[in-house]
Amino acid sequence: MAAAAGADGTAGAAGTTGAAATTTVGRGGATEGAREAGATEGAGAVRTAHTGRRSGAARRHWRAGFQRGVIEIRHLLRNPKEMTGNLLNIVVALTLASYLSGHVPGTHVPMAHLTLSGFAAYLLFQIGLVSLPQTLVTEREEGALLRLRATPGGIPAYLVAKSVLVVALALATLVLLLGTAALLVDGPLPHSAGGWLTLLWVSALGLLAVVPLGAAIGAVLPNPREALALIMLPAMALLITSGAMFPLSSLPGVVQKIASVFPLKWMAQGLRSALLPDAARAAEPAGSWELPTVALVLTAWAVLGFLLAVPLLRRAARRESGSRLAQRHRRSTGEARTV
Repeated sequence: MAAAAGADGTAGAAGTTGAAATTTVGRGGATEGAREAGATEGAGAVRTAHTGRRSGAARRHWRAGFQRGVIEIRHLLRNPKEMTGNLLNIVVALTLASYLSGHVPGTHVPMAHLTLSGFAAYLLFQIGLVSLPQTLVTEREEGALLRLRATPGGIPAYLVAKSVLVVALALATLVLLLGTAALLVDGPLPHSAGGWLTLLWVSALGLLAVVPLGAAIGAVLPNPREALALIMLPAMALLITSGAMFPLSSLPGVVQKIASVFPLKWMAQGLRSALLPDAARAAEPAGSWELPTVALVLTAWAVLGFLLAVPLLRRAARRESGSRLAQRHRRSTGEARTV
């Protein structure tokens, strides 16, 4: 009986020990699970905080860019000399339209209306792809990119500011051109709500296609003196070959194919669809406005421009230094004295 009691006691002790071990293992598993859960929650919190910081930084960059853009618009309005070029282009377009006569081949649409529609597209194109690069090169020479390199988020905010300035300038130019043309030379205006909507989205998408591209070009141009010569010649060639001044169907097929690669041809075609009656489609190479293709090509150019603009501007900012800036100032001062 004593042996049995001992056996029972031993078995009871073993059971108690096993239960304690099980409890310990259970607690250890719970502890490890809690640790894993805490680690997962911690990682999630870190990711959330990181995402929040990035979104907060992006909002700050956009806000700073808009504020800078408003300031640049005010400076532009206070400096009439900078507006002279755009006003001169409008005068040239109105003068040219007043001397044009006849109709678009195969239609009863005045040739002056087609020219004014194309010139409106060219002015948007010029603001984004000619004026903007010159401004960027000039500001780079004055040390703006050097200051941006030392500013957190300086490049994105700078691009936002320039976009705000270009959009405001383009909108004012378009309104002034079309409004003055309608009053003085019976120029074209949209005939329906759909026409106004097309005018809006083609202008906006056209600017998105050329402004980032202009910023990318401005980042690689050598200096302001050479910038105008390097940009204006290709821009004038595109003006002639893109059907902005006269029907594209009158040009050779090879020229039409080359022009269809660049955004000006599609900007002009989209604005013609908004400003001219449907009868003018007869003068288009495809016999239609091809608005889906207009949207596709301009979107492709916008994406390409954004992919090029930011890295090229950052590269240009990294290459800037105080010694380079001082060297350029000495060179420009020496040239001025020589002259």
